[in-house]
Amino acid sequence: MSFSFRSTSLLIAGLMGLTGIVAAAAASHGSDPRLMAGASAMCLAHAPALIALYGAWGSVRTAPVAALLMIVGTALFAGDLVMRHFAGHGLFPMSAPTGGVIMMAGWLAVALGAFLPHNDA
Repeated sequence: MSFSFRSTSLLIAGLMGLTGIVAAAAASHGSDPRLMAGASAMCLAHAPALIALYGAWGSVRTAPVAALLMIVGTALFAGDLVMRHFAGHGLFPMSAPTGGVIMMAGWLAVALGAFLPHNDA
C-alpha cells in the first residue's frame, strides 16, 4: 500500500488526537499539569483541523502546505512541553515558540486558501 502525503496527514491527525488524550490523562495525574495540558490542547486543536484539511484537499489549494505547517508546528510545540514535563528540559532552545509560529503560519495558509483559485480535483 502506498501512502500519499494526504493519507499521511490523516494518519498523523489520528495519532495527534490520541496523543492529545494521553497528554490530558497525564495532566490529570501529574504534580504540575500545565505542560501536559498545553500539549494536549495543541494536539486536540490541530488534529481536527488536519482532518478538515484532508477533506478539503482537492478544493483548498493551500491544504497541503497548511497541513505540513500544522504537523511540524504542533510536533515542535507539544513535543517541547512533553519533554519539559518528563525530562526537565525542552527539545532545543526556542522549540516551543518556533512551533507556535509555525502553527500560526499553518493557520495563515488556511486563510490564504480563500484567495487562491480552487483545484479542479
